[in-house]
Amino acid sequence: MASAALLACLILAALGIFQIGLAAGLPLGHYAWGGGHRVLPIGLRCGSVVSIGLYAAMGWVLLAQAGVIGGGPRPWTGTAVWVLVGYFSLGVVMNAVSRSLPERRVMTPVALALAVLSLVVALGGRA
Repeated sequence: MASAALLACLILAALGIFQIGLAAGLPLGHYAWGGGHRVLPIGLRCGSVVSIGLYAAMGWVLLAQAGVIGGGPRPWTGTAVWVLVGYFSLGVVMNAVSRSLPERRVMTPVALALAVLSLVVALGGRA
């Protein structure tokens, strides 16, 4: 379970770096936010900045639930991890149906990996 949480955090960190690039104006927008812009407009750049904070929070929840940080799971982290399973699963669907071919080809597997890894953490010792 700890290794699944750590691997998920590594993916989230990579996504955070990607979002920093998007927020800075790198022409990678065809991989995110529906793929409609190569360079994101200011509103989506702000969304990328918010995403970085959300990724950090998601990572904290996964690591806490897996017992890696914070003294182990809290009463609410079990529920929060299941919310992440649902969120990442929805991300698989949303990326898979994107009009952007790069988003479908690259981000769908990333979302799938996060969905599976968060499921492993959610199931804990019952897997």
